[in-house]
Amino acid sequence: MSSKKDNTSKRKRWHLELCLNDDVDFKQKTTGFEKYEFDHYAITEIDISKIKFSTSFFKKKINYPFLISCMTGGVKEAGDINSRLSIAANELNIPLGVGSQRQALENNKHLDTYKVIRKNASRIPILANLGAAQLVKIKPIDKIQSLVDMVEADAMVIHVNPLQEILQEDGDTNFGGLLSRLEKIVKILKVPVIVKEVGSGISRKSAQKILETGVKGIDVAGAGGTSWAGVEMLRTNNTKDANFWDWGLPTAYCIKTLVSIKDYHEFMLIGSGGINNPFDAAKAFALGADVVASAKLILLTLEKNGIEGVVTLVNNWFETIKRIMYLTGSANMAEFHNKNNLIIKDELF
Repeated sequence: MSSKKDNTSKRKRWHLELCLNDDVDFKQKTTGFEKYEFDHYAITEIDISKIKFSTSFFKKKINYPFLISCMTGGVKEAGDINSRLSIAANELNIPLGVGSQRQALENNKHLDTYKVIRKNASRIPILANLGAAQLVKIKPIDKIQSLVDMVEADAMVIHVNPLQEILQEDGDTNFGGLLSRLEKIVKILKVPVIVKEVGSGISRKSAQKILETGVKGIDVAGAGGTSWAGVEMLRTNNTKDANFWDWGLPTAYCIKTLVSIKDYHEFMLIGSGGINNPFDAAKAFALGADVVASAKLILLTLEKNGIEGVVTLVNNWFETIKRIMYLTGSANMAEFHNKNNLIIKDELF
């Protein structure tokens, strides 16, 4: 009989297979980006050749404000995926997140699937990752620093996934004390902390509470892309909870509502959740995201077209975003954020 610890790796394998081979996207709810149109600026005077994207991700310089979001680790198959993703990220000089390190807390069978990232990518920002359910019960709490050290991470991601946990067999739904735990790890960790959802979005009300703990980044991971509720339903053949497949706040809504909090909280706003093309990425930036992120699309591209396919995809995205900035009269990302470059489509007629 397999142990509960072995079940973590088994579940990770199922998650990978489902994301690669099944339709796990939201069925009816969208990201909300389709509701916006760019405000064409016919008298642009921008020199497109001078538009640059390099920026800082906390203390490290990156070439593009693009994050390959946390995906996998802790299962044999993850080693090859993380190896190739890290080579691509290193070539692009962009940040890369590791999958949940819960399995690494349970045993040391697959530590190499996490460590391979820094081995292949010496210069990029790397994000460690642990679930909120594990954060609230880990003892001693300073053990979390070992997860950061394991991958030589530049930031620590705590993912909050209450919907996924209530639909998961043996899911851990106890998040009691989460905010106080966040406040503690912010103080003891040597790197900044980011809180991310996994596909249901983060509201303004939640974000305010999170930022009061000292967290330095929020990844909205909104609805409209991969439904982790759907993943869990497919994994367990669960049909009774089908109404939860489309639960969550659309990505565009989350970004738009969290931008105003920047007036009194300094934090990195990461836009993710169904961002699968450069136009939606550009809309996320125009709405106020500092960085955009993608996971499943990158994984599918890696499996189909390899490392160079991922590199080409990201480079091409930002060539397209550069053209969009030119056509909206935006010389840099700060202007693109702040010039009200989007029109709600309903207002066009």
